[in-house]
Amino acid sequence: MELKDKLVSSFMAFEDTVDVESLVHNVRDEAIKIFEDKGFPSKREEAWKYTSLNSVLKHDYSVFPKQENTIEYSDVKKYFIHDIDSYKIIFIDGKYSSHLSQTTHDGIDVCLMSSALTKPKYQIIIENYFNKVASKDGISSLNTAFSKEGAYIHIPKNKLVEKPIQIIHFSTGNESALLLQPRNLIVVDENSHVQIIERHQSLTKNPVLTNSVTEIFANKRAIVDYYKIQNDKENASLIDSTCIDQKRESHVSMHTFTFGGKLTRNNLSFYQNGEYMDSTLNGVTIIGDKQHVDHNTLVHHIEPNCESHQDYKGIFTDSATGVFNGKVLVNKEAQKTNAFQSNNNILLSDKSTINSKPQLEIFADDVKCSHGCTIGQLDESAMFYMRSRGIPEKEAKALLMFAFCNNVLSSVKIAEVKEHITNIIANKLGVNLGFDL
Repeated sequence: MELKDKLVSSFMAFEDTVDVESLVHNVRDEAIKIFEDKGFPSKREEAWKYTSLNSVLKHDYSVFPKQENTIEYSDVKKYFIHDIDSYKIIFIDGKYSSHLSQTTHDGIDVCLMSSALTKPKYQIIIENYFNKVASKDGISSLNTAFSKEGAYIHIPKNKLVEKPIQIIHFSTGNESALLLQPRNLIVVDENSHVQIIERHQSLTKNPVLTNSVTEIFANKRAIVDYYKIQNDKENASLIDSTCIDQKRESHVSMHTFTFGGKLTRNNLSFYQNGEYMDSTLNGVTIIGDKQHVDHNTLVHHIEPNCESHQDYKGIFTDSATGVFNGKVLVNKEAQKTNAFQSNNNILLSDKSTINSKPQLEIFADDVKCSHGCTIGQLDESAMFYMRSRGIPEKEAKALLMFAFCNNVLSSVKIAEVKEHITNIIANKLGVNLGFDL
């Protein structure tokens, strides 16, 4: 049985495990119909032209884990950012782990989607926000149909969250192949500020496919600082769809650091529904072997006097493949828009590939918009200069690649996250440079 047919037939069994009287029962029903009609995306679709899911979908994934799995802190300690005091929302094979999590009742609402989708106290938030900005394509609709567990975060008005929130999804590998579909809903009310760090991590080499959907709502003058760390094992694949709805004078920054996994697809969409707001999309990708990473971004400028800034860096070696498809859409009413988009790539191997397609669609006449793409190799003259000063070739290459990534790294606002990413990059490059960026 093909995976699509298995999922459609499994929906009835899933419905038996959730409350059919819940607020989202009809939403799930509609979503499974969309998935049944559209199925998984293929290369026939323009947005997926350079990314095929065939090698990922061939496995016989378990849709529902057969048993409760527990892991000890010592087993996963290295995946946490220890130097930072943070709240933690931890999931194991799609289920909440209370003994690894550290949540709070300090004026903010951090709980589980399974609670938010069923308890009356969350009814207004769910009715107003759930599935309101998420894409209605086949893959996101599949997640909506099976939406049950994930992180629910509601930051009330005028609240500065004192500590970052870490959301980590672990897969144990106890199943021969596992499909996970976490659903996150994050609502930040007026004048509030939150920092969030998200990670998906498999613990064995067994195949795992994660189809994650996150909806973020930044209301008036809200500030959201979000970091995605993607450094998974060789048989782990991730399709991550994140949609952000911004209101007047809000600021949202999204940093995506991609270093591991078999196939990674990041769908990132910003919708600017208000004036005087800023959207930042930054990313660093460093991959090798036969890894594949695809960044698909959209910034939709709907109203005037707003800004957006995109800066994606990619370093590819061996037979790795990268894709960047970035679109900036400026409505006729969105005068005084300032939009910047940049995608720069370094190919370290004759077999590595990058497909880059920056796009601007502008219907306003009083804007400042620019985009650009570069694809090349390391600067030979810079290499010669460094080698002539006694720097070994390996370290010289690493220094140049650190410098290449530095624009993105310098925009990271959490020092501990910046140090963590710096260490991952140094490990990927196989050097110990002995400095912090």
